[in-house]
Amino acid sequence: MTKKTDPILTHGGDWAGFAAEYGAQAPLLDFSANVSPLGLPAGVAAALAGCASGCDRYPDPLCRELTAAIARAEGVPAEWVLCGNGAADLIWRGALALRPGRALVTSPAFAEYEAALAAVGCRVERYALREAEGFRLDEGFLEAIRPGVGMVFLCEPNNPTGLTSPRPLLLRVLDRCRQAGALLVADECFGDFLADPAAHTLKGALEGGGLLLLKAFTKLYGMAGVRLGYGLCADPALLAKLRAAGQPWAVSTPAQAAGLAALKETGYVQAVRDLIADQRPRLAAGLAALGCQVLPGEANYLLFRCGTPLAEPLRRRGILLRSCANYHGLGPDWYRTAVRTGPENRRLLAALREVLG
Repeated sequence: MTKKTDPILTHGGDWAGFAAEYGAQAPLLDFSANVSPLGLPAGVAAALAGCASGCDRYPDPLCRELTAAIARAEGVPAEWVLCGNGAADLIWRGALALRPGRALVTSPAFAEYEAALAAVGCRVERYALREAEGFRLDEGFLEAIRPGVGMVFLCEPNNPTGLTSPRPLLLRVLDRCRQAGALLVADECFGDFLADPAAHTLKGALEGGGLLLLKAFTKLYGMAGVRLGYGLCADPALLAKLRAAGQPWAVSTPAQAAGLAALKETGYVQAVRDLIADQRPRLAAGLAALGCQVLPGEANYLLFRCGTPLAEPLRRRGILLRSCANYHGLGPDWYRTAVRTGPENRRLLAALREVLG
């Protein structure tokens, strides 16, 4: 059984806690973590197995080969790329490097922004995304970007809502940040699941400065356990600060090998994107048919509301669902579910029918 002294975890994906409570052999279907339902790509698994002979040496602290490969894939200079131990590593590096006195985040949003900022004594200001407006970013956010705000975090699409903001509004946010002297950190880790990722990314605005984009291999390639992400930024001085704010060997040899292999998995990427595009509306319709209030998410997860407690009843059935009770601006009747394969999604809906009677 899970010990009562175990800490309450901020994020989903706690398969180990489930195993400790129900036994390592207990069947588990994890909808609480938004990663590819197709598992590791074959090329990535082979790269991880094949790099063992080089693990007696330190990994390349500059990730030279991986950085060059990412730069080619993204169409940017290699000098604009910084690899990290997942995107979360780069979020914390940003807070440690800049140590802003004040910062702005939306609410609800990914909790790691606020956690990293609070760790350096930053005063965090939350801009509430209102349910009445569908939890979408609005023009009022521009007024919250004032001189004295050192960092602004935006997640596009947002976690946990799965919603994007109009690109013209994002460009106005970036312009406002530049005027106020704030760094805009745009988290695009789920951007690859959008219908047209290239049309939404702010990558084309990097050259004007004041912008750090975050991306990760975690979601699209099912590499959550590998821990690999990267930042894109056209400001060499800022990237130098970010690099200095963390340990020199943040990206392991296996992670670097896995990243290089993942960038070659174009067929896998298309298969994942096609699967999510097909299953997301089906799962949303199934949840709505059960009486849930479902947001029209654009990524590989859906935020929905249900007045009946779901997390524990589903857990007893071997299914993990992400309770959103600890998201600012939501509450215990909000849940986030990953979009997985058709059979898995149908199993979730069947279990929900049992719980809801």
